[in-house]
Amino acid sequence: MKKTFVLVVLFILPLVAYMFFASGVNNFGRLPTLTEDVQDLQAFSPQETLEGKITILGFLGYDLEMKKGNAFNLNQKIYKPFYEFRDFQMVMVLPKGSEEKVAELKKELSGLADIRNWKFVHGEDQDIKALFSSLKTNMELDEKLGSPYVFIIDKDRNLRGRSNDEDEGMKYGFDATSVADINNKMEDDVKVILAEYRLALKKNNAKRN
Repeated sequence: MKKTFVLVVLFILPLVAYMFFASGVNNFGRLPTLTEDVQDLQAFSPQETLEGKITILGFLGYDLEMKKGNAFNLNQKIYKPFYEFRDFQMVMVLPKGSEEKVAELKKELSGLADIRNWKFVHGEDQDIKALFSSLKTNMELDEKLGSPYVFIIDKDRNLRGRSNDEDEGMKYGFDATSVADINNKMEDDVKVILAEYRLALKKNNAKRN
């Protein structure tokens, strides 16, 4: 009995404590809503929607070659672990005229993963600017209408993020050029919002039963 107690104290409790702290505080609450009513995608083609979807929204802009690395980072660290979750999607926004370059990118991505939930939409410059503006962040698109940042949009078209991030304070988006930002923060926050919806679904099913 004493040996068992000692083993629990020495090995099990530290492991439980590590798992608790490593998972992050955010895992135990809702991901804050930072902006409500983000604009939907009616102005873009092909026709896609943010409504009813958990979306990772990004802006690749005119200089797609320079943003390819961002797409590959997101594909490996965010898309592949979560793409099989119901209603999860990646939406990348680009100007009209970039369709051929997107076809090349999709071909490259398809060699790494099932890309059925990667969505690429094209629009006029003013529509891209309006969509980005509707996020109401402290960021701006670059001169090529792109951004290294990607954003978590919930099923009600609300921007989710961190209202009290230890490094940035209000954290609207995640830097896709930074493996640390994706690994240490974004992945955690995507887990939070997916868990939030799974919990809500279980509660609804329990009420029906």
